[in-house]
Amino acid sequence: MDTRLLRYFAAVAQEGNLTRAAERLYVSQPALTKQIKQLERLLGVQLFERSRAGMTLTEPGKTLAAAIPALLATWDRTARQTKTTAGRAAHVLRVGFMASGANEATPQIIAAFTKRRPDWRIETRQAAWSDPTAGLAEGDVDAALLRLPFPNHNELRIEPLFSEPRCVALPTSHPLANREEIAFTELWDEPFVAAPETTNQWRDYWLATDERADHPPRIGAVTEHPDDWLNAIANGYGIALAPESAARFYARPGIVYRRVTGVSASKIAVAWLPTSDEDPIVQDFVTCCREHGTPTL
Repeated sequence: MDTRLLRYFAAVAQEGNLTRAAERLYVSQPALTKQIKQLERLLGVQLFERSRAGMTLTEPGKTLAAAIPALLATWDRTARQTKTTAGRAAHVLRVGFMASGANEATPQIIAAFTKRRPDWRIETRQAAWSDPTAGLAEGDVDAALLRLPFPNHNELRIEPLFSEPRCVALPTSHPLANREEIAFTELWDEPFVAAPETTNQWRDYWLATDERADHPPRIGAVTEHPDDWLNAIANGYGIALAPESAARFYARPGIVYRRVTGVSASKIAVAWLPTSDEDPIVQDFVTCCREHGTPTL
């Protein structure tokens, strides 16, 4: 059984509507319909009653819907434990990060960890913006260098490292592109390039929704990856708030970065799962982050 089929089924069961479920899963409606039919063929039962009003669970469908949360939780936990065991056997510490995570501090953190644990190596994994925990919440990594806030960050252990100002990324053709400094109030009516809605706090923070005085943001484009983000800005679909270091890490023709006033600084932290509180390898990495996690320029 492909667990993806079960996750698709769970989304449709929760939404009661194929269109909304497809949007939530970032798949097309025909593709989702095909997956649901495949699951029904595999089980040999009808899971939904289809009507113009939406998708209603049949009695067999209700049985499956009730069992799926525990089933998927068990599978996810087993998969995480298997990956962790594999990493430990190979002496590999998996560290996730978002685009422009700890930036210049990352090499010195890794160097300090290597000195502390010479028989271990760090494997870094970059995550899409659709997962602001960089794989940590799903157990795909052992620790992560992240930007606060992100969804459900209170469920993880977090050690703040440093902060840096936010700036604004603009297309070079923008009327404000020649200014050295821009007040955020001047950007309120601009279209913004945003992260997916499912990222909740992460999306809201980079739209600065709490610093708009009830002035709702306009969304010009939604992206998940740095390259798509840069293209959307350069092509004039919107502007975006960014860490100050983005000007160094994501410089490209067609885009300028300008100081912006009236928004709070971006905070960078190392994060790990509560289950790793007593893990000496993870805690050594956290110590290295704490001691060497301030960038030197």
